[in-house]
Amino acid sequence: MTRTPVLRKQYPWGRFHELDLPVRLDALNDILEDIQSASRPQRRERQRGGARLVGASQAMQNVRRLADQVGPTQATVLITGESGTGKELVARRIHDASGRKGPFVAINCGAIPEHLLESELFGHERGAFTGAVASRAGRFEQADGGTFFLDEIGDMPQVMQVKLLRVLEERAVERVGGVRSIPVDVRLVAATHRDLPRRIESGAFREDLYYRLSVFPIEIPALRERPEDIPPLVEEFVARHCLDRAAHLSIAEEAMRLLEGYAWPGNVRELQNLIERLFVVRMNGIVTAADLPWPVNPSRRPGDEAPEVLSANFEPAVPQQASLPPGGIDLKDYLAKTEREMIVAALEEADGVVQHAAELLGIGRTTLVEKIRRHRIRD
Repeated sequence: MTRTPVLRKQYPWGRFHELDLPVRLDALNDILEDIQSASRPQRRERQRGGARLVGASQAMQNVRRLADQVGPTQATVLITGESGTGKELVARRIHDASGRKGPFVAINCGAIPEHLLESELFGHERGAFTGAVASRAGRFEQADGGTFFLDEIGDMPQVMQVKLLRVLEERAVERVGGVRSIPVDVRLVAATHRDLPRRIESGAFREDLYYRLSVFPIEIPALRERPEDIPPLVEEFVARHCLDRAAHLSIAEEAMRLLEGYAWPGNVRELQNLIERLFVVRMNGIVTAADLPWPVNPSRRPGDEAPEVLSANFEPAVPQQASLPPGGIDLKDYLAKTEREMIVAALEEADGVVQHAAELLGIGRTTLVEKIRRHRIRD
């Protein structure tokens, strides 16, 4: 008896589908509906909140345990760790565990010019300064009833440190140009990659504010200190792109060994960016060691990266002559992808500081903020 040829396909969410060959349109439609139904809950789960702390190492288990332990309390939390380790994810997990009904509001103290930071934090009244055409609530008021995440608190100017300390003590804010105190019910979570005790010694950070913030400290170890977390992180990032792009990507064993052996100075953020780039380069394919750039693959030379993979420390290259693929190209889509990768690389180079990234790209900060929003680079 002759067996009908069968096409068997496994998808990232673990299901198998079989199609008799030749494929019938009605059978294909049934499978497409099943795929959409299966992937929808996972897509919602991955997009909701984003507070997934992936990692099987003992260090990450401790971070999750501490976040869940302090979450239901009202204690102020100070999260420390190198840039790119996922400090905001920990803050979001704390908020999710707090039971607070208000929003999670985040701000990067190093990304806002000093002369605008006070208005951004505390708000302003109409006419308080040039351009203040209307009253505006600050981030503290916007976070009322919820959690306020102050990222890169170590970069906050000293004059603002004094005002922040007063808000923490009085639980009230006063808008710029205002005369009344506005009570706020806010759970504060701060984070920094700086060595705050050393900054206290140098006079750059107030000691009293440090002790006010570090009621419950949580330190996130660098990725190089927990290489066993790299495979599950790669799996997580690949699965996200599989769902978002309806595509797949496989990592060969030799490539995974190189990923595990790399020091990752940019930590989880660097790994995430690399996976995104590999999806562009090898979508629906297999990533081999040859696809990994220097220094992830030490056998390559610094100037010998695969041309499709963008290095974080890049110099714009001007091609000698542009060539058009035989089938043509969607120029708008190509330029958008290139712009997005450049912005991601600049932010990585600038440790997430928007102003510095804008200078690297030769554009204004406001323009870069708008491009970040349009490309959905940050949640």
